[in-house]
Amino acid sequence: MATIDPAALESLAMFPLPNAVLFPGALLPLHVFEPRYREMTKDVLAGNKLLVISRLRPGYDDDSYQGRPDVFDVAGVGTIVASDELPDGRYYMVLRGVARVRIETELPVDCAYRKVRAHVLADRTPPGAAELDINHQQLIALCDRLSMVVKSDSGDELRKLARSSDAPGACADIVAAALVDEPDQRQALLEQLNPLLRLERVSEFVARLISEIDPDREMLN
Repeated sequence: MATIDPAALESLAMFPLPNAVLFPGALLPLHVFEPRYREMTKDVLAGNKLLVISRLRPGYDDDSYQGRPDVFDVAGVGTIVASDELPDGRYYMVLRGVARVRIETELPVDCAYRKVRAHVLADRTPPGAAELDINHQQLIALCDRLSMVVKSDSGDELRKLARSSDAPGACADIVAAALVDEPDQRQALLEQLNPLLRLERVSEFVARLISEIDPDREMLN
């Protein structure tokens, strides 16, 4: 997990979106077109390039979206790693997730977009490193099996992704970002600070994918 300057956490621009969940280590492409978020992007690019991606809680409507609808307290913070401003003022940008955060409070602001104060959420690694390593290797093995079922370039990418971090919790995050698309499941995994439980849940998800795509394929015990 990347280190974030504690001073930066005192005031972070927030981009609330209906179903976006940003995991540490994952990439998130965004198209920014609303005037208030164009202003936000311009300011963030001129500053520390850090941006909180928060998921809107269910129940908002078009009217409330223009104000300050409720968001989930646990969010992802990312850094802008690529951006392109179009002639009409819109932006295309790519964020790389750097940490989980818990939003402590929303700040009063004199600009069009929202800002928050947050603190970083670190993994709570349980005792028993051996079990953590076993589950880590099991997830990698499941991704290898899924890559064989898929039989395409995306299978090769999945094998690489599963091995892109030596940290078990980070491996779960990266695989979840690539494969889990249901917003509630993604949010639950983002909020799960126990890397062992994250590994187990992502492994279960990958195993289900394999059984759905190729029911006859033998699964891991």
